[in-house]
Amino acid sequence: MSSLRFLVSRRWALFALVVVVLAYLAWILGQWQFSRLEDRREHNTIVERNEGVAAVPVSEVLSQGRAVTDDDEWRLVTATGTYDTDDTVIVRYRTRDGIAGVDVVVPLVVGDGTALLVDRGWLRTDNRGLDEVEVPAPPDGEVTVEGYVRRDATGDSSAVTDQSTRAISSERIGAALDRPVYGGFVDLRSEDPAPAEPLEPAPLPDLGEGPHFFYGLQWWFFGLLAVGGFLYLVYDEWRGGTRRVTQRVAGRGSSDGPQHPAVDGQHHAGHERRGG
Repeated sequence: MSSLRFLVSRRWALFALVVVVLAYLAWILGQWQFSRLEDRREHNTIVERNEGVAAVPVSEVLSQGRAVTDDDEWRLVTATGTYDTDDTVIVRYRTRDGIAGVDVVVPLVVGDGTALLVDRGWLRTDNRGLDEVEVPAPPDGEVTVEGYVRRDATGDSSAVTDQSTRAISSERIGAALDRPVYGGFVDLRSEDPAPAEPLEPAPLPDLGEGPHFFYGLQWWFFGLLAVGGFLYLVYDEWRGGTRRVTQRVAGRGSSDGPQHPAVDGQHHAGHERRGG
């Protein structure tokens, strides 16, 4: 065990500390990825459940000034009203498959005057400026829409300027248009009557589990690799130290060996001189 004394040296102590920190961080990051996987599975369960439920009136799910809950997102709702095309809001930078485009949000004003923000779909723009975008008109008169409930975006991307934004927020859009709106918005599924020129509907959410499981395993493998590498280096250093000690002992033994014949020879020579 004396050959392991190198572990208490400053260099090896710092080395061990670094390995411990790396292994701990790898464990934490792996746990984080697995927790994200659980969140993703819970979200997928809610989406699958809500997509399978029959549509209900929007007033049963949404209300003015109330944020959409996790359990309500992707609920299918219906509403009847008239579109106010003068308050159309363009959602910029909605690229699909490398093609530039925008989403078109139009308020649907229901009987009590509250507006439901309806994302009517995606429109290809070919990188043209917003001033050149010609938005297909929605159906005239009273329209019944059916769509999926979505939560508001947050952050600077939801700011509204000149009736355009980068992300949909009912709070921001309602303030910009100066009108009462339901909290959240809906991704359009159908309109009755149908429009003359429909937009491309928003895609349904991806229900895959993503790469979180493999990312978690990779982080844990990295932690084990750090610990295993450290232990190997300790073994290598210990083996090298043991070999050096063995070589020194063997060296001392070999240097003592030739002296005995010389002493014996001197003794024999002295004996011969005395005999002669």
